[in-house]
Amino acid sequence: MVAKLKDVAQLAGVSVTTVSRVINNYGSLSQKTIDKVHAAMKELNYQPNALARAMQGKPSKFVGLIFPNLTNPFFAELANELEHQLFKKGYKTIIASSAQNPEIEHEYLNMLMANQVDGIISSSHNLDIDEYHQLTAPIVSFDRYLADNIPIVAADSYHGGELAAQYLVEHYVNHLAVIVDEDTSVSPTINRIQGALDFLNKQNIEFEPLAIKDLDLNATFPGDYDGVLASNDVQALVIYNIYRQAGKQLNKDFFITGYDGSQLIRRVAPYLPTVIQPIPALAQELIQTLMKRIKSPNEDVNPAIIPVEFYQPK
Repeated sequence: MVAKLKDVAQLAGVSVTTVSRVINNYGSLSQKTIDKVHAAMKELNYQPNALARAMQGKPSKFVGLIFPNLTNPFFAELANELEHQLFKKGYKTIIASSAQNPEIEHEYLNMLMANQVDGIISSSHNLDIDEYHQLTAPIVSFDRYLADNIPIVAADSYHGGELAAQYLVEHYVNHLAVIVDEDTSVSPTINRIQGALDFLNKQNIEFEPLAIKDLDLNATFPGDYDGVLASNDVQALVIYNIYRQAGKQLNKDFFITGYDGSQLIRRVAPYLPTVIQPIPALAQELIQTLMKRIKSPNEDVNPAIIPVEFYQPK
């Protein structure tokens, strides 16, 4: 049977009003009383009704997180870090994976709004979602353009692309493949490819752009490529294994760079050079930006660019 407010009050030996004041952090109460109420809530597994709080004009203390997928270690670690940092601020999270499907994302947006979340952090890849232009809830985007009024927090993708290209140039790659994600949007993610291409052009280095959409990795590699600039770490490792199966040695027969630099990838593949997007710093900036939007919904918030670094195995 689901515990009610009066059950908590009875177990704690206080009034229903006192329990409500503890839950809403309202008024002056002794620490002894607060502790008794919290102990009773824990024993009864009582959960305050977030929707009821929102209908009363109070914060629900829930934040929605939307990611394109959680199979990519980078997104999984970013979601985990956001959840951890938000919890320390008194917020709980509802995490949704849009599976790069507009219909699924549409349903999740409706679900989050129905549950009256205080705000949303989204890294959606479905840029044709009209709801983002119409939603009134505070929203912050990670690395994606969603709408004119939604602030973006991103890593310095352009410089990240430069760093990856610089590494390959410094290792005298002769036949370089640059895998291009066919994202024609104005989202910051495309900047990583632009940074790489600009650096290569300035150095007069020839390269071959390969579209990821139609790319058959096993049919394309190794070929005669001695260098590959991949668009993310998972893709880089798939290509690395193809080279290894062909009897080629990393840093001798070929060079490759990844992108994202999640802790998992650096732990299981410490040999992979990659651009590190600083997950703790990104999570902190995303949350700070969302809190600003929650506090002042109509105030303009400038985009935030977080520095990246290049990981080169020793």
